[in-house]
Amino acid sequence: MREPGEDQRAEPVATMQARVAASFARQAMMATLGAELVSIERGRVELALPRDERFTQQHGFVHAGAVAAVLDSACGYAAFSVMPPEAAVLTASYTINLLAPAAGERFRMTGTVVRAGRTLVVCRGDAFAGDAATPFAVMQATLTALYNRPGVQH
Repeated sequence: MREPGEDQRAEPVATMQARVAASFARQAMMATLGAELVSIERGRVELALPRDERFTQQHGFVHAGAVAAVLDSACGYAAFSVMPPEAAVLTASYTINLLAPAAGERFRMTGTVVRAGRTLVVCRGDAFAGDAATPFAVMQATLTALYNRPGVQH
């Protein structure tokens, strides 16, 4: 089995970006929430979430479940971007801290790889409202690499 660091140097950036974008396009949950893929770098992915009344809670803020889902995907795709092309990733665990209400019209969710191993990748997720520099939510996620798993598309 190849090490993630070896493949990330061998796989052209454009090929990796196309692989991540193709996988994101199959995400029905992200489509339902209206999440958009903004940028893909090796080890970092940014998603955007527009405010949608259907996904607010009783006080009018975007529901924590929607925030967590998009942050989880941002972390997942950041991890996917550093894995070999034949690997898929699934979330093994995450912890989210909600620091302030999700108030605003558009949100930026970034996932950044903290450390990538052969089978586990640890990522940090940050959620920002609009152009704010301070996150309103942070996540730590651990993702696992899957190889040759029937029914799991890369």
